[in-house]
Formats: sequence, structure tokens, C-alpha cells
Amino acid sequence: MHLPLNALRAFETSARHLSFTKAAIELNVTQTAVSQQVKNLESRLGVVLFRRLPRGLALTDEGLALLPVLADSFGRIGAVLGQFEDGRFRESLTVAAVGTFAVGWLMPRLDAWRRQHPFVDLRLFTNNNRVDLAGEGLDFAVRFGDGAWHGTEADPLLEAPLSPVCAPAVAERLHHPADLARETLLRSYRADEWAHWFAAAGRPCPLLRGPVFDSSTTMAAAAAAGAGVALLPPAMFATDLADARLVRPFAHEVVTGRYWLTRLKSKRPTPAMRDFRDWLLAEVAA
Repeated sequence: MHLPLNALRAFETSARHLSFTKAAIELNVTQTAVSQQVKNLESRLGVVLFRRLPRGLALTDEGLALLPVLADSFGRIGAVLGQFEDGRFRESLTVAAVGTFAVGWLMPRLDAWRRQHPFVDLRLFTNNNRVDLAGEGLDFAVRFGDGAWHGTEADPLLEAPLSPVCAPAVAERLHHPADLARETLLRSYRADEWAHWFAAAGRPCPLLRGPVFDSSTTMAAAAAAGAGVALLPPAMFATDLADARLVRPFAHEVVTGRYWLTRLKSKRPTPAMRDFRDWLLAEVAA
């Protein structure tokens, strides 16, 4: 069935406003023209799409069925056409990253990415390592772990050894790893991290009762405020350490995983995705 695009647009706009008059204003035509376009569409389809009321319009069941399909289609067309602004095609790239990696490593480098790829619109979201690539419509997700996520391709990025960090006033009380048993030990949702660190330091792990955080950046803020000792990757908090907001009381480190760039195996890489992957791996190697 071949239907005129103007008639479909007239119906979709009228259905959003439930008014031929408001639709005419949006489309920059007369109210009569909009009404006639809708009548022609109804005639072609053999159904009634609107009930004409004394004060506006009401969608019939047929109109209700047609509206979401047209609204989605016009929205997708508009999104693609919007990518041709400035006379050149612009791509969108949607990336989610663990907050620690996003703040501590990626954000300082984003300006370099933007200058090298001015026609890619990057959308960056932070997460706490729990993401749904398909459900959230993500091109990539930077995650921390062992690289084994079902249905994904994973490129290794950076190792992130963990070490205790705390406020300077707390660090003054810490001379040996055993002293940590007297402090509040802040925890992430990965419950075994402190146990691994104490094993690497050659000490038994004390009973852990400190608060649990789902964000390393939030845990770092708590540690800087003197709320306890956090086990974090110092490389991701270099600025806080350089400014002495955080201090490393001990040199012992433990590796429990690394950061990975992940994408769905079923997703065909776009040019923007290939460029971002190549750029990110080159930055890591440098």
C-alpha cells in the first residue's frame, strides 16, 4: 500500500496534539490542509482514525494502533537526518564506563578524542560495573573483572592493583598492616578484596564491619573525609594522592582484575566504534 508521506505526517502531528489547529501551526500549513490530509488518509485506509469532538480530537482504536508506529518511524528518520548537520554525517557512540575508570583515566583524555574525531557524538555514562549492553543500547562498556562476560568481546585495557588509601590524619596512626585491624575498613561489593590484600601483606584478615559502597569514587570521598580506609587502585586516584587528599600508608598491592573494553559479539562494529577501540588501545599502550 502506497500512502502519501504528508498525510501520515499530518495524522501523527494531529494525534500528538489532538488538534488539527495545533498540528497546522507545527507543520506551517492551514488547518484545512491538515484536516483534508487526514481525511484522505482515512479514505485510503478505509478506517476512521479520529473522533471529531466539539473541543478537539480523540483517537479511535485504529488511530491508537497507528500512532506509536509512525511516531517511532518519524523519530528515527529525524535522528538520522540530524546526523547530517554541518554538511557531514555525524555518528553517535554510546559508552558506559566504571566510574573509577571514567573519572580517573578516561575523562582527562576525552578532549584529545574529540579533537581527533569531531564528527562523532560521544555519549558517556558511568556505572558500578553492572551493565546490560543490549538493554541499555550501549556500543561499549568498560568493566572491571576477568574479561569473562557471556556473549561479549573483551579487549584488555589496564591492570588496577589495589592498595589501602585514607586521609592523612588516619595514615598517621598506621605504621604496620596489623594496625588496620583497629580502623574502619571501607568495602566494595566485591567482598574478597580485603582478604586478598591482607594475604599479599602476610597478615590475617580482620573481621570486616565497615560500610559497603557500590562506587569506588564514593568510597574514595568517604576515605578522604576520614570515614575509614579504602582499598582502591591508586592509579585511578593520582590527583587525590598528588594533592594529599588521600595517602597510601603501605606499598603492598594486590591484583584482583583489570579494566576491559567490552562489546556484544552480535553487534556489528560501526566506523565510530572501530575508531574508538583503536584510539583507546593506543592510549593504553602509550
